[in-house]
Amino acid sequence: MTRTWQNPLRDPRDKRLPTIAGPCGLVIFGVTGDLSRKKLMPAIYDLANRGLLPPGFSLVGFARRDWADEDFSQVVYDAVKQYARTPFHQSVWDRLAEGCRFVQGSFDDDAAFDNLVTTVADLDRVRGTAGNHAFYLSVPPAAFPLVIKQLARTGLAEPGPHQWRRVVIEKPFGHDLASAKQLNKMVNEIFPEESVFRIDHYLGKETVQNILALRFANQLFEPIWNGNYVDHVQITMAEDIGLGGRAGYYEGIGAARDVIQNHLLQLLALTAMEEPISFNPRAVRAEKYKILAATHAVGPFTETSARGQYTGGWQGGQRVPGLLEEAGFAKDSTTETFAAIELAVDTRRWAGVPFYLRTGKRLGRRVTEIAVVFKRAPHLPFDDTSTEELGQNALVFRVQPDEGVTMRFGSKVPGSKMEVRDVNMDFSYGHSFTESSPEAYERLILDVLLGEPSLFPMNDEVERSWEILDPVLKWWQTHGKPEPYPAGTWGPSSADKILARTGRHWRRP
Repeated sequence: MTRTWQNPLRDPRDKRLPTIAGPCGLVIFGVTGDLSRKKLMPAIYDLANRGLLPPGFSLVGFARRDWADEDFSQVVYDAVKQYARTPFHQSVWDRLAEGCRFVQGSFDDDAAFDNLVTTVADLDRVRGTAGNHAFYLSVPPAAFPLVIKQLARTGLAEPGPHQWRRVVIEKPFGHDLASAKQLNKMVNEIFPEESVFRIDHYLGKETVQNILALRFANQLFEPIWNGNYVDHVQITMAEDIGLGGRAGYYEGIGAARDVIQNHLLQLLALTAMEEPISFNPRAVRAEKYKILAATHAVGPFTETSARGQYTGGWQGGQRVPGLLEEAGFAKDSTTETFAAIELAVDTRRWAGVPFYLRTGKRLGRRVTEIAVVFKRAPHLPFDDTSTEELGQNALVFRVQPDEGVTMRFGSKVPGSKMEVRDVNMDFSYGHSFTESSPEAYERLILDVLLGEPSLFPMNDEVERSWEILDPVLKWWQTHGKPEPYPAGTWGPSSADKILARTGRHWRRP
């Protein structure tokens, strides 16, 4: 039975106070990687600093390094000092450091996992973690089955009475539908689905969660949130960095598998879903899945999809290499660094509204946004010259880097003439709230420890996302190489043609 510890001093009706995790510990596999150092360790400290972890919380690192517990504590300390969001407090660190342990070994090392069993049991006794442990697989996808089978062999996956055991899995979850189904089957043979947390860090961002708040807490937007008023939707995740040093992960995966299958399809689901009957996890997931089930890629793919690969160019005032010049990538690599597709959602609300998704590396700037672009007014009682600079109304959710919402609409230019021009109305988290937004991993790690699954995709969502993307991936395999595009631009010309064929164009954020 899974139980969440409740603070006896907290009034459950008081929404100002977040829930504190009960007695528990976290084991991180792949603890020496960048994700752990830059995101996971700092997030754990920030949670402790905010008083959201129990006093006896324990952190176990598992890796091949020849480290003692003290060495691991120093690694965590260095990561916290460099990357933590909240101010450093020695007393918080001292309490957290008391629970740090390290287990040396590889994923096929039975003795190392037997040592992990002893370490976890010792933490239950010394730190009072009560047999509640989450296992974070910050490892390459190929290692997932090996680690999970070791957790099963040692009994670490099996909780005792009134205890819980959970597993956290990073993307990519499979590389196509068949592999995702196989992986789901293997994981669920050892961990029940309610104990599996598939991390999509975008779902932990404040602006992403604010999509639901803005839609369903306000009467202002919902009446026009449909095909009668919406012309199209653009969802963009652009990065200005290249892939130097990431060949081991990225080669053969590509932009579509890396971003569209998970991040962007989840953003589409949140944008297009119907209002849930409540915000309990089951109700939210049900509405998201309904939208994904109604979504499909639009053909013909020669006109409705594009993939590209960045070449050398100028970015940020300096010369940068192309993908084929990056270390670790084959000189004839066909891995795409840019992908764009057109999707349709076959529901009454969204019939006839195209959804355009795009992602890429070495683009014009780093930005993630959802732009809901509205139809033009059916009649404008102005001279043509008065509105020649007037575009379409748009509501834009800025997911990163400047989290907030922008509304674009027409307004009269000051003066004696009737001239209408686009203006923006901005809401920014940084300007509207005194508290800075928590990092996505803070929210997600806390939700894992609380057993709160709302922000984690389940089996059916993962598999349906692959069903949507697989036809495009298979078509790309037999239809040439990615189109080159210079670094610092907004992708290949074929991406512009996807929208141009219907008289539309991509936003330039």
